[in-house]
Amino acid sequence: MKTIANISLGSDRDDYDFNTQFMGQDFRLLRFGANGDSDKAAELIKEWDSRVDAIGLGSFTAPYGLGMKGLKRREAEKLNRLRKQLSSPLTTGDTLREVSHEWSIRHIQHKFGNNYFNNKRILFFSGMITTPLARILSEYTDNLTFCDPITENGIPKFLTSMDDLKLYAKGLHDILGWLPSKKFSNFAFPIQNYNDFLISKAIQEAQIIVAPYYKFYNYLGRCGLKELGRKVVITATAYDDRVNFLKERGVDMIIDTTPKIMEKVVGVSVLEAMIMAGLDKTPETLTSDDLLEVITDLRMDPRVIYPQGEARRVNRFAFVVYPLSREYLKNFKPVKLASKFSPKSGMDAIEKIAAYSPPFIYSKVTGVKSPTGVEAEGWLIALGATPRQMLAHGPEFLNNRLLKATEMAKNMGAQIIGLGTLTKPLGDAGETVAKLSNIPVTTGNSYSASAAMWAAAEAVRKLGLIKMDKGKKMKAKTMVIGATGAVGSVCCRLLATAFDEVYMIDIHHAELLALKEWIMNETPEVNIQISTRADKFLADMDVVILTSAAMKGKNAIDIHTVKPGCVITDVNRPLYFTAKDAKKRPDVLIIASGEITLPGEPEMRDIGLPPGVAYASLAETIVLALEGRFENFSVGRNMEWQKVSEIYKMGLKHDMQLAGISGLDGPISDTDFKRVRELAIKSRKPSRQKKKSSPSKSRKK
Repeated sequence: MKTIANISLGSDRDDYDFNTQFMGQDFRLLRFGANGDSDKAAELIKEWDSRVDAIGLGSFTAPYGLGMKGLKRREAEKLNRLRKQLSSPLTTGDTLREVSHEWSIRHIQHKFGNNYFNNKRILFFSGMITTPLARILSEYTDNLTFCDPITENGIPKFLTSMDDLKLYAKGLHDILGWLPSKKFSNFAFPIQNYNDFLISKAIQEAQIIVAPYYKFYNYLGRCGLKELGRKVVITATAYDDRVNFLKERGVDMIIDTTPKIMEKVVGVSVLEAMIMAGLDKTPETLTSDDLLEVITDLRMDPRVIYPQGEARRVNRFAFVVYPLSREYLKNFKPVKLASKFSPKSGMDAIEKIAAYSPPFIYSKVTGVKSPTGVEAEGWLIALGATPRQMLAHGPEFLNNRLLKATEMAKNMGAQIIGLGTLTKPLGDAGETVAKLSNIPVTTGNSYSASAAMWAAAEAVRKLGLIKMDKGKKMKAKTMVIGATGAVGSVCCRLLATAFDEVYMIDIHHAELLALKEWIMNETPEVNIQISTRADKFLADMDVVILTSAAMKGKNAIDIHTVKPGCVITDVNRPLYFTAKDAKKRPDVLIIASGEITLPGEPEMRDIGLPPGVAYASLAETIVLALEGRFENFSVGRNMEWQKVSEIYKMGLKHDMQLAGISGLDGPISDTDFKRVRELAIKSRKPSRQKKKSSPSKSRKK
């Protein structure tokens, strides 16, 4: 049997003495805590030297992974001098620590969809001690914050990149080591209080906390539920007392980079000592390849602990909202206040000024939870420009503001951002923003098209005026106005699979011809008609999808000419039709596109919809967040057919449901459907006078 002694500066309450098997060999493991007394630790090392097969040092300050070469050389020389004085091999576990740190992060990243750490906000109490972790995590996110200047030297300053950390390690850290007495924070009590405040706030804003094993309680001891609630903590050698400590403070997940391969938790230095003894190696002859082989053979994966009892994952998103009209502008407090003291004509100036305002946080979104257990939370980022102002300034004006919004979203830790249905002002349907953004982008157009069809199909079913045979196409006429747009083109393709006849209306002649050819190749049995004039066919349509409000003059939509019982889905924002228009034709059903009911118990500020209901473009962003699909999804005018189908299926997976169908002045009830149906049937019947010939004319015949 081989014996390993763990000499630690930590508390002796964690001491142990037990036998175990490892690498097919019998081991006895002993731990001796020195309670922070370095002299006692030195005595324990001398006492157990030559009596054990290897000694693992625990809770000693780990050698820094960064710093001036002279500093690192001095640390290595100290350790080598100590080793030369001993008969038993001695290790601090640094070789295994570096390998296990990298393996832990890469393993978790892969295990949870290869995107777990993407753009997460991560706080390091000591980047100097946990440099290997910082290096690996920096491959997945730029949102890194290092507390080293505060925790080591009391300087109220954070480092925010690996370059900052390297600069600090090479210069300032070494210089401060020559200070003759106390650290900066001890010179003035108020500075210490201010530093504590800074760290507390930084912890609250972070999503992942990296806490070194060494001085674990020094770093986290003052933290409570406010700081650590719903956080992920990365640490090493998480003894039961540390797990319980984090559990009491509401931590959702602990990633322990030290694998637990025995019933008892032991430190990384002990594991390395066991590997050395098992392979008959010394610290000088043990290589990274040796460790990789053992880790692979024994499946020494990192521990993932859920202190609250259930696995929890939260993905984050951002979504751009904007005022649909001047009235919507008043939802923004500064505008609401200014409008009270301005004449009606003053709203012109307010609208123009608001268009130049920088993006700002309109609302936090929380409580979205999929049946799969994954949660999504995010931010609604507001632009001040109304659609009229966007169109007046052109695509470049909007692109610049959207890029500022994407940068804001990135800094907050969003992993994807939705641009909303801004394709008309954007010009290229988000392609420019997607190319320049630091996080993935979607416009929401795929789900908007899917939801529009979803709502139209449900409305047709409830109205009951079109015969629907299962497995067969509906014998009805459908029209898409704005057919060549990003949403319109997909709507045309969807309608072609469900209806006999599709009429495509747009002002772009060549694009109409190309779209017709495309659809005929996909569904050759459908009857496709194209035109630049909506009024030419409008009176015969059973279903109309309105995706563009740019039809003017002869192409304007006259509500009086629409067929009784027609279902009109208005995808425009702001809507093309008004509640006043709807009252002119009570025998026609106008629905405000398709809104989506979000899963869970979502909370956010008012966006003009009932609680828990979102526009389809926002729902697409949330679906992608829940699915962990952090990629440019609906971007560009040539929308991919596959993605429309894909987002619909993903939505169902995460329990996205079509909200109760809404009209122009609120939800449409079953009574409303019945009334429209009855009026439509009545309007379609020829008048009795036309149907019945006059008696005088009959006699003449």
